[in-house]
Amino acid sequence: MKKLFAALVAGLLLAAGVHAAYPEKAITIIVPFPPGGSTDMLARIMTQKMQEKLGQPVIVENKPGATGAIGATQVKRAAPDGYTLLCASIAVWAVNPFLQKNLAYDATKDFDLLTIAVRSPNVLVVNPNVPAKNVAELIAYLKKNPEKLTFPSSGAGSSDHLTAALFWQKTGTSGIHVPYKGGGPAIQDLVAGHADVSFQNLNNISAHVKAGKLRALAMTGDKRSSLMPDVPTMAEAGVKDMVIWSWQALAAPKGLPANVKTALLGAMSSALKDPDVVKRLVDPGFEIWASTPQEFATYLDQELARWKQVIETGRITLD
Repeated sequence: MKKLFAALVAGLLLAAGVHAAYPEKAITIIVPFPPGGSTDMLARIMTQKMQEKLGQPVIVENKPGATGAIGATQVKRAAPDGYTLLCASIAVWAVNPFLQKNLAYDATKDFDLLTIAVRSPNVLVVNPNVPAKNVAELIAYLKKNPEKLTFPSSGAGSSDHLTAALFWQKTGTSGIHVPYKGGGPAIQDLVAGHADVSFQNLNNISAHVKAGKLRALAMTGDKRSSLMPDVPTMAEAGVKDMVIWSWQALAAPKGLPANVKTALLGAMSSALKDPDVVKRLVDPGFEIWASTPQEFATYLDQELARWKQVIETGRITLD
């Protein structure tokens, strides 16, 4: 009778889509960009505390390509069992839908949104060889030398690409956009002098600025950063309406069982509250958000509306 009862309970749990024990094996977080960028950094910092909470290994796997669309599509097609997650940036969630034809995923329908973990302003940085000490001098130089300076980004349609495009629109300037397969490679060429100007995440370039390898001219936050108190906001530098955040969020394939979703949210929340994790994220320039799934959904709708307007106004395409 006991065996029969246990089998009956197990069957009912399975029929209800509930796993009696989760997790029972390693969990993979797909980062749809190369190693070295903001999203990759976030995922790798969070994994240790997540696996301590969950009791199973949490592995980061990089699947770059198509500004994150390849990795996002892979996660969409994975089983909704909590063993494959997506950690991706604003481009995957709120930009690709308006730039990529025949996109194989829908950010609002194909995922169980979990949390927006962090956000960071972009910083307008130049290689020291660029003859501009401030934003006004950069604008003047760009107007005198149109289509001369290169603007590397982490990919076509990424936040750094669109921030540069919006900057050109608002200042009546232009530059040569050079998309890379991630922020890491773009920053490497910027530091090496193979590229000129870029809007990069604060957490990715703060060390390079402090070392004198890059010069920071302004940042896109709504206030100055304690990491760079001498660097003005774009508004202070004379360019209005350019408060822009790059943000990273985690999700899973649509249809997670309730207990799996609860376990994942608990592990992510625990990681983002851990003092060591907080320090490792805040020190280079991230701001901890740790949103609820509902807050994630609301903010995603706002971002989709915003970037749709920016892309349409600028007639931005991937061609």
